[in-house]
Amino acid sequence: MQYTHLGRTGLQVSRLVLGTMNFGPDTPEDTSHAIMDRALHLGINFFDTANIYGWRLGEGWTEQIIGRWLAKSGRRDDIVLATKVYEPMGQGPNTRGLSALHIRRQVEDSLRRLRTDHIDLYQAHHIDRTTPWEEFWQAMDLLVEQGKILYVGSSNFAGWHIAQANEAARRRHSLGLVSEQSLYNLAERTAELEVLPAAREYGLGVIPWSPLYGGILGGILRKTHTGRASGSDLTAKRLAANRERVAAYELFCDEIGHPPADVALAWLLHQPGITGPIIGPRTLDQLDRSLQALALRLGASELARLDEIFPGPGPAPEAYAW
Repeated sequence: MQYTHLGRTGLQVSRLVLGTMNFGPDTPEDTSHAIMDRALHLGINFFDTANIYGWRLGEGWTEQIIGRWLAKSGRRDDIVLATKVYEPMGQGPNTRGLSALHIRRQVEDSLRRLRTDHIDLYQAHHIDRTTPWEEFWQAMDLLVEQGKILYVGSSNFAGWHIAQANEAARRRHSLGLVSEQSLYNLAERTAELEVLPAAREYGLGVIPWSPLYGGILGGILRKTHTGRASGSDLTAKRLAANRERVAAYELFCDEIGHPPADVALAWLLHQPGITGPIIGPRTLDQLDRSLQALALRLGASELARLDEIFPGPGPAPEAYAW
């Protein structure tokens, strides 16, 4: 396993992040526990979840699964545990967002479900435009002081949100955001306009989610031909918009002799400022296959070819102003 610092911090995390969104709804608890056992055995020490995962309102189903695994395995000190707050966890007006009240209630609920006394990385799952940054940081700084969380991260923030958040933290002499979890992959590179430059400027590690873009970068056309393709309506929509590029991409992967999923993950690992992509295995076999990307080295000509197939937007403002 390869490790890197999480942004500008001294914390070292694995270059593949174990995503747990499938635990519960798609992956039974016993298999989920086996995947976490196997991930640790393979050297993956960065586990990511969210209070909303499991999609049973207010239950925190996935966090409960992880909590029972932590209690059973005794491996809490071997992992960097990340969870999130923002999404609705009830029906009332104060059961969502990033208010101090909601943050305080949700951190206590997550700690209880996860069966731990602290969360290593506590992430805002989305921007809350109705909560002042001063309120957000007052709540987060208090949790750090109390030892209930160690670091604060963001997810789905725009570049200017990262700047706002960290300038507000600077005024409070706080560490500020140390990571951003963003949609980023070969086929969806909008983050390169503003989010990645802002993250680099402020020293945030970037944790890409959906590295295979819902499966379309995982050899979907090949699977369609063999009758093994599956996916949501969103996946079908994305494929329809990218079919020619995906076909060229799968042909290129055949030429260099590597599976499309491995190439997509490896491409992210080659990008500056990327901590590690989130992999969301539903099975042990999917977990094992994900590790092949760590050994895949893409040369300059191969990276250039991938840029031709899936061109990025370029830096802002030149990308849209000149």
